[in-house]
Amino acid sequence: MSHLPQDLHDVFPDDEALLRRLKAQDQHFRNLADRYATLDQEISQIGLALAPASDERTEDLKKQRLLVLDEIAAVVQAARRAA
Repeated sequence: MSHLPQDLHDVFPDDEALLRRLKAQDQHFRNLADRYATLDQEISQIGLALAPASDERTEDLKKQRLLVLDEIAAVVQAARRAA
């Protein structure tokens, strides 16, 4: 099982400037982005067999990452509409 880390700029390639602005100006978004990066890094470490984890733990982390990504997507979409 391998996992290639995905930066938010990979997930939202057309919103690079918006992501930078949100990270600079919105503490809630910055917290979400940091949480996403932490979860993605942990999943990547498990996928590369650098960190041990059960299948259950891995699936839990993936679910958490998806929930955070959904929240990030909602913030990005709202910021697009407001722009």
